[in-house]
Amino acid sequence: MFGTIVNSVAIIAGALMGNLLKGRFSENISTTLMQGLSLVVMLIGLSMALKTENLLIVTLSIVSGAILGEIMRIEERLNRLGETLEKRFGSGDGDFTKAFVSASLIYCVGAMAIMGAIESGLTGNHSILLVKSILDGVSAVVFSSTLGIGVAFSAVTVFLYQGSIALAAGFIKSYLTDAIIAEMTAAGGLLIFGIGINMLEGKSRVKVGNLLPAVFTAIVFTMLFSKFPKL
Repeated sequence: MFGTIVNSVAIIAGALMGNLLKGRFSENISTTLMQGLSLVVMLIGLSMALKTENLLIVTLSIVSGAILGEIMRIEERLNRLGETLEKRFGSGDGDFTKAFVSASLIYCVGAMAIMGAIESGLTGNHSILLVKSILDGVSAVVFSSTLGIGVAFSAVTVFLYQGSIALAAGFIKSYLTDAIIAEMTAAGGLLIFGIGINMLEGKSRVKVGNLLPAVFTAIVFTMLFSKFPKL
């Protein structure tokens, strides 16, 4: 759990630092900065998505994940949690919920979060999560300077998500082959690409939260395809 704790603290520290910078930029600079960040997030997501070795697995994962996510109303629940936190800690920050939800998804979806937590929980080697902590801390400064203090509260999501994986590492590791990790990363990359689209604040909005189960249904489909390689 040490790596997860460090990761969470790094996000909080970065978000607090970035929040001090919020409001010190003109509206034009803030808008352009957000657009630039959106492009970077989309690039990160696209680079992850291209790790897939089977587009059919990713497609089935997204479709099944969307159905499960809509049934579970994940997006609605995340937004509701964000709104609750906003009322308690937001101080009128209109972007609080958006910052919380977006940052939570960005920091939790990806191979480093999953494999880092497994390595940390199983062997006590925290190197992957420590590297992730640096990356997340730096990005938290940038995100928070634009979106606000809501980014800091994504540390709670990271702690619960990575902590749960670390605790369950002994059971999970035997199932996560290189192929499964690749498809989970690819599905997660598409979700991060969707976050980038949402950050552009266009009329169309991707319900990334409701697509989150795709990261896990990718496990099922990868295992299924390994049993029937001709599919």
